[in-house]
Amino acid sequence: MKLLVMLLGLLFVSAGVARADIAVGAVTLRNGSGSSIGSVDSDGTLRNSSGSSVGKIEKDGTIRNGSGSSIGKVEGDGTVRNGSGSSIGKVDSDGTIRNGSGSSVGKIDGDGTIRNGSGSSVGKVDGYSSGLRHMVGAVLFFGGSVSVLKP
Repeated sequence: MKLLVMLLGLLFVSAGVARADIAVGAVTLRNGSGSSIGSVDSDGTLRNSSGSSVGKIEKDGTIRNGSGSSIGKVEGDGTVRNGSGSSIGKVDSDGTIRNGSGSSVGKIDGDGTIRNGSGSSVGKVDGYSSGLRHMVGAVLFFGGSVSVLKP
């Protein structure tokens, strides 16, 4: 009985540890012309348009460059941080992409359409689901695509 109580206590303590895991899944990002500009494998490997591995996004939200160094993180609430921990933007629950000042610079629609701040379509995410919005948003930030979203 004492062992059972200890195990249950350990289980409850473990369950109380906050984790900021994000969903990671396979997607392909396309520009407005439909050409692939990069992809993410189901294990979080980031690939450029040639298919070469250029980094990784981990389930805890850590973004790593090709040599494995952490360059940033996306948190469970959608906040995107650079390698120094400073907030550089956020992906809201509705897919709105905000810069570090909080201004909307674009949006990822439910069907994966990427829109700039004026609402014009500038790309598409094949394989997109709303559960992947934080991962896709982080890829847009660290892939330099957020600057393209500005009208």
